Amino acid sequence: MVKLTPEQQSVLVEAEPTMFRPVPGGWGKQGSTNVRLTKADPATLQSALTLAWTNIAPKSLLKELEKKPC
Repeated sequence: MVKLTPEQQSVLVEAEPTMFRPVPGGWGKQGSTNVRLTKADPATLQSALTLAWTNIAPKSLLKELEKKPC
Protein backbone atom coordinates (compact mmCIF):
# COMPACT_ATOMS: atom_id res chain seq x y z
CA MET A 1 0.00 0.00 0.00
CA VAL A 2 1.20 3.49 -0.82
CA LYS A 3 -0.27 6.70 0.56
CA LEU A 4 -0.92 9.04 -2.35
CA THR A 5 -3.07 12.09 -2.85
CA PRO A 6 -6.40 11.33 -4.51
CA GLU A 7 -5.12 13.07 -7.66
CA GLN A 8 -1.91 11.00 -7.75
CA GLN A 9 -3.94 7.85 -7.15
CA SER A 10 -6.27 8.68 -10.03
CA VAL A 11 -3.37 9.17 -12.43
CA LEU A 12 -1.62 5.92 -11.44
CA VAL A 13 -4.79 3.81 -11.43
CA GLU A 14 -5.76 5.14 -14.85
CA ALA A 15 -2.27 4.62 -16.29
CA GLU A 16 -1.60 1.21 -14.72
CA PRO A 17 -4.90 -0.41 -13.65
CA THR A 18 -3.36 -3.88 -13.37
CA MET A 19 -0.69 -2.57 -10.99
CA PHE A 20 -2.60 -0.07 -8.82
CA ARG A 21 -6.06 0.01 -7.29
CA PRO A 22 -7.63 2.12 -4.55
CA VAL A 23 -7.90 0.52 -1.11
CA PRO A 24 -11.59 -0.29 -0.55
CA GLY A 25 -13.60 2.15 1.55
CA GLY A 26 -12.80 5.56 2.94
CA TRP A 27 -9.03 5.09 3.05
CA GLY A 28 -8.98 4.51 -0.68
CA LYS A 29 -11.00 7.66 -1.28
CA GLN A 30 -8.27 9.56 0.58
CA GLY A 31 -5.52 8.15 -1.66
CA SER A 32 -4.45 4.88 -0.04
CA THR A 33 -3.55 2.65 -2.97
CA ASN A 34 -2.83 -1.07 -3.19
CA VAL A 35 0.13 -2.11 -5.32
CA ARG A 36 0.09 -5.51 -7.02
CA LEU A 37 3.76 -6.35 -6.82
CA THR A 38 3.47 -9.27 -9.22
CA LYS A 39 2.33 -6.81 -11.91
CA ALA A 40 4.77 -4.03 -10.99
CA ASP A 41 7.71 -2.98 -13.13
CA PRO A 42 10.65 -1.52 -11.18
CA ALA A 43 10.56 1.99 -12.67
CA THR A 44 6.84 2.55 -12.09
CA LEU A 45 7.05 1.08 -8.60
CA GLN A 46 9.98 3.35 -7.73
CA SER A 47 8.04 6.39 -8.95
CA ALA A 48 5.01 5.46 -6.84
CA LEU A 49 7.16 4.88 -3.76
CA THR A 50 8.94 8.20 -4.26
CA LEU A 51 5.61 10.02 -4.59
CA ALA A 52 4.29 8.36 -1.46
CA TRP A 53 7.46 9.14 0.49
CA THR A 54 7.47 12.81 -0.48
CA ASN A 55 3.83 13.05 0.62
CA ILE A 56 4.69 12.10 4.20
CA ALA A 57 8.37 13.03 4.60
CA PRO A 58 9.18 15.87 6.99
CA LYS A 59 9.27 19.14 5.06
CA SER A 60 12.63 20.02 6.62
CA LEU A 61 14.14 16.82 5.21
CA LEU A 62 12.72 17.51 1.76
CA LYS A 63 14.23 21.00 1.78
CA GLU A 64 17.61 19.63 2.81
CA LEU A 65 17.56 17.00 0.05
CA GLU A 66 16.71 19.69 -2.52
CA LYS A 67 19.89 21.53 -1.58
CA LYS A 68 22.18 18.53 -2.16
CA PRO A 69 23.41 17.79 -5.68
CA CYS A 70 22.50 14.37 -7.08
